[in-house]
Amino acid sequence: MSADETVAPRRPLRIDDEECRRIAGVMEVVGRRWSSGILLALGTGAQRFSEIERRVDRLSGRMLSVRLRELEAAGLVDRVVVPTTPVSITYRLSERGVDLLRSLQPMAHYARRWEPPHDERAVAT
Repeated sequence: MSADETVAPRRPLRIDDEECRRIAGVMEVVGRRWSSGILLALGTGAQRFSEIERRVDRLSGRMLSVRLRELEAAGLVDRVVVPTTPVSITYRLSERGVDLLRSLQPMAHYARRWEPPHDERAVAT
């Protein structure tokens, strides 16, 4: 691979202003603290509030409640009320949420590939 290939993408990037605005909107929701952890927990099968709370380290119940409402409003999470006694509430990724997690796979690959070594991260903070 030549130096030019490592710097420039093979295909020109074609993202217009409108697409950039849409991407920024998605990143704002996903980039909020705890949101990606909640989505990942739901992506691995957590459904009940307490299960999600256990899977996301250092997440308070209050903040989980706030983020679940935001993710539901964004159409990424579905809240399912089961009319039992007592009422049972579960959460799951919506079709849009599943699609979002799939689209984040290349970004996860990018983060792994370009993550600085541990000793460089210590210097940067």
